[in-house]
Amino acid sequence: MPGVVLSEEVAREFSRIQARAEKGDGEARYLLGIINKGIAKLAEDVEAGRKIRKRLWPAEYSRKYGVTNLWKLNLDSYWRMIYTIRGSNVEIISFVLDILDHKKYERKFGYRN
Repeated sequence: MPGVVLSEEVAREFSRIQARAEKGDGEARYLLGIINKGIAKLAEDVEAGRKIRKRLWPAEYSRKYGVTNLWKLNLDSYWRMIYTIRGSNVEIISFVLDILDHKKYERKFGYRN
């Protein structure tokens, strides 16, 4: 079964969301739920998302993470999980790079609002 690893930034944000959810924040609980479902999907199938065409990749991901492929998984109609697949025949890892709302996703990938 493939593994799922969170980038440092995503791991920090995930911890903040968990803390808010534990304090009873309804939005944080919802977000935590859809993120966990997304991670579970990737753990079952690394290609659960849609591959993003290279010409659309933000330079930040290539520069920061050295990605050779980029995928997005719709968590719901508003939230997106951006990830890359790394690995060999022995281990495949979905490396989650970002979790964005729809507006930030469109801005980052150069779509018009």
